[in-house]
Amino acid sequence: MSYIRLNKHYVHLPYLFLGIAEAILLVLAAWFALSFIESMADPEKVFALTEFDWPPFAIFSFVLSCCTLSMGVYLAMVREGFRSMVLRTIVSFFFLGSLSLYLLALLLPHNFIHQGFIFWSVITGSMFVIIARVFFMMVVDTAKLKRRVVIYGAGNRAKKLLEDLAPEIDVVGVQVVGCIPNANEHVQVSEATTLPYPSDWLSFVRNSQISEIVVSPDERRRVQGDSAFPLNDFLDCKLAGVPSCDALSFCERELGKIDITLLQPSWMLYSDGFKYSKRRLMAKRLFDLILASAFFAVLWPFMLLTAIAVKLESPGPVLYHQVRVGLNGRHFRIYKFRSMRQDAEKHGAMWAQKNDSRVTKVGAFIRNTRLDELPQLYNVLAGSMSFVGPRPERPEFVTDLAQQIPFYDTRHKVKPGLMGWAQLKYPYGASVEDAKNKLQYDLYYTKNHSFLMDMLIMIQTVEIILLGKGVH
Repeated sequence: MSYIRLNKHYVHLPYLFLGIAEAILLVLAAWFALSFIESMADPEKVFALTEFDWPPFAIFSFVLSCCTLSMGVYLAMVREGFRSMVLRTIVSFFFLGSLSLYLLALLLPHNFIHQGFIFWSVITGSMFVIIARVFFMMVVDTAKLKRRVVIYGAGNRAKKLLEDLAPEIDVVGVQVVGCIPNANEHVQVSEATTLPYPSDWLSFVRNSQISEIVVSPDERRRVQGDSAFPLNDFLDCKLAGVPSCDALSFCERELGKIDITLLQPSWMLYSDGFKYSKRRLMAKRLFDLILASAFFAVLWPFMLLTAIAVKLESPGPVLYHQVRVGLNGRHFRIYKFRSMRQDAEKHGAMWAQKNDSRVTKVGAFIRNTRLDELPQLYNVLAGSMSFVGPRPERPEFVTDLAQQIPFYDTRHKVKPGLMGWAQLKYPYGASVEDAKNKLQYDLYYTKNHSFLMDMLIMIQTVEIILLGKGVH
């Protein structure tokens, strides 16, 4: 298995193991740095490891590990190469990590984390981690860590599945060996991808070292009184340790989305997901209140400066409000700092476009830095929004999209949020097709949301804010 499911969220094992190894290295780096500081304080003292003071070491390791996730270092290491990995590591450790540790030092007891410790630990930790990642890239062949899968089917469904996998093929935990056509379907995948129908499925999966069979044919009907679907063969493979799964579950696990073209209402009812508990809802609400209050206490000076800048640049109110659709379809009013001209919607509701001429100069800056979203802390405190959840849409758009996109209203079964899974996985959308693609990620969150997933989304959103991704 190249993945593990933690609290309903799938995590690929190679990156999990690398993350654990790096966390241990960061603890050792902090220990080494503290020993170095103490030896420098006494020139006559020979360098020796000091007493292992694990609380500050553990905090240091945890903070820098979170910063690594927030900058998408692991994906960049695979997709963009060595330079991008080093650059993101420097930003995550020296900027985000140092700043976070400095703020923690102000909150924690005196000298629990002192400034010299932060400086030398970050430098030492950076060296240790970069060397470990270079070693990982040189020694570990990620292709060999992937599970080899074969797709049963070579029609439109199999073709779409391959197209969905193509952009993520470097980072997903599988390698597609090929597609085996079903007797009832017209082959749509490329000839190089197709494999001959095996006379003995069990021998085929053993000889080809197949780890899983993905069932994705266009047809499963009987042909000439005999079953075209090899049920008994798949059962033999399953008993031999080679399981089968449907394309919908495979897509959910590997791509973090639910393909609505394959989705059936019965699957939503009977699958492991779409579960809610009163205890979790209460815990999430308490977490939202604490976090929103903390953010407001820290960010109010930036909110004041933003309000002044908006007022000075263009006439009109500082705050802009819109009606949005929230939990269970209820309407609520969302607040933002105004980033467009006052007459931006004199012709009615419109999708925001890239390089939108209605956006002011100050508006472009606060959109890129997400400062325009800060008034929504009020929505979180009021309970109409959460920190994490699907982004709420306007009623005018929801009515239209619900008529064109199946299962669109399902995204309203959870409370909308300031940040969401779809915002991490898909760029800004301004069309029905974009809304359809984003819905697949919103459905994944609706089905699998948990406290761990919320934390991962919040951590990874830092990269979106710093790099200005997905801003229109």
